[in-house]
Amino acid sequence: ILCAFSTAFFTSKVEHESKHCNGKGIQRPGSSAFERVYTANQNCGQAYPTFLAVLWCAGLLCSQAPAAFAGLMYLFVRQKYFVGYLGERTQSTPGYLFGKRIILFLFLMSVAGILNYYLIFFFGSDFEIHIKTITSAISPLLLIP
Repeated sequence: ILCAFSTAFFTSKVEHESKHCNGKGIQRPGSSAFERVYTANQNCGQAYPTFLAVLWCAGLLCSQAPAAFAGLMYLFVRQKYFVGYLGERTQSTPGYLFGKRIILFLFLMSVAGILNYYLIFFFGSDFEIHIKTITSAISPLLLIP
């Protein structure tokens, strides 16, 4: 639901900037303000499928609470990225790098869950409690810039 609201906000900003620059409806005028808003919207839209896939896998295969926390942090960071992109592109760099770190965390959670599944399947060893403890301890570290 939050992804949908975020996408709707980004899209409405593109529409507003398009109408503000041209006044004739949604078109791609050559203004730099419109180009920044449009590019930021495209970048955010292209990143959401990857985000949703790793979020779902991390929550399903590893631990739901740290995955949900990382997901909320990612949505917040993408909002910061979008707003930073509206100013100058250098203002969006911290949000971009922070978002990459969160995606990496979710990806590593997914890999840990898959490895645990195969350890159970082949060797009968279950490390789920240890993995959940580690991910719960590491997830607050995502707040460090």
